Amino acid sequence: MSQAIRTLVALDEGVDREALQAMLPVDPEIQIVGVVDGLEDSWTTLQETPTDLLVVACPGYSDRALFLVDGAVKQRPERPVVVFCEGSANGFVQRVFEAGADDLLMLPQESESILFALRKAVARRHGASAATGVAVSPMICVLGPKGGTGKTLTSCNLAVSLAQSGHRVAVVDLDLQFGDVGLALGLAPERTLYELAKSGGSLDDEKLDGYLATHPSGARALIAPTRPDHAGVVTTEFLREVYAALRTSHEYVIVDTPPGFTPEVIASIDSSSHVCMVGMLDSLSLKNTKLGFETLELMGYDPDRMRLVLNRADSRVGITHDDVVSIIGRKPDVLVPSDRDIPRSVNQGTPIVVSKSRSDAAKAFRSLAALYQVPDPSRNGRRRGWRRKR
Repeated sequence: MSQAIRTLVALDEGVDREALQAMLPVDPEIQIVGVVDGLEDSWTTLQETPTDLLVVACPGYSDRALFLVDGAVKQRPERPVVVFCEGSANGFVQRVFEAGADDLLMLPQESESILFALRKAVARRHGASAATGVAVSPMICVLGPKGGTGKTLTSCNLAVSLAQSGHRVAVVDLDLQFGDVGLALGLAPERTLYELAKSGGSLDDEKLDGYLATHPSGARALIAPTRPDHAGVVTTEFLREVYAALRTSHEYVIVDTPPGFTPEVIASIDSSSHVCMVGMLDSLSLKNTKLGFETLELMGYDPDRMRLVLNRADSRVGITHDDVVSIIGRKPDVLVPSDRDIPRSVNQGTPIVVSKSRSDAAKAFRSLAALYQVPDPSRNGRRRGWRRKR
């Protein structure tokens, strides 16, 4: 591992804290960010502390531990969970794995065995699970603290570019009051996030499929509510369930966000694997973009998983690309040039990667898609079958 695995250890009532701490590995690969007594306090700490791995220790069968595991997996599907059990595990093993844990260890264990189990859980969750056949796909959160920078433009063209490459892609319109993904893709579905949230019950592939509109490229879209007053029905807890379901049935999930760091946006960032920040060549946008990156760093987001797209990058407004680097502190990953066909493509509901596929703007969006594509030798030129974890 190139970076230490930030690990939070949650202790249920009755666990021998000193004995457990003596067993935890002392290794630069594992960074213990906290050992918390009580699972309720552990859940609070989990919300406030950036973590890559959760360890839940209990003295035996524990409904509290199952509840914590289930909540942690729903909140961040890509974060692995390992359960330690000190006493009898009769009837507990199956429930632990049904809740979503990656591994269960019976204590006591040697530190080397614990280290191996933690490494295995991280590798398994970050890749494909050989045991369940489930893969957790990348989720790209498209951000722009200032409005009008081109977040929807970027989200839609990125989604269609990935779909054109043969990937299963879903884009979620998180601008719950004034979302335009449907217009940008030329889609007018009868069902939106509002209807999905109101439907109640559990989420599964079949149910979600009825609420996803399909673009001719193959990209699927979950459209924002059609009325601003419907936005309050979509809660952060519901969004986490939606993301978890989409990430196990699609190869890429893209979230188009509204301006600012609203609770829904923060929950989406927390659930995501990557962030794509979109800015423009004007002083207000660059200032807010810089603040956006600083906010992500304060949240503990990995800088290596952040990308910067500069829209209208060739505009002559007295700000150079060197100025951008000086202000923001990083070089843009993708430069999208000004193009009169871009607003025309938005008005027509046809992404520019389709309407003007040979344009420089279309090439820029395809280069952005290429940054997120990792060759998968198991694909062998065809789409893999993805299924949800039961």
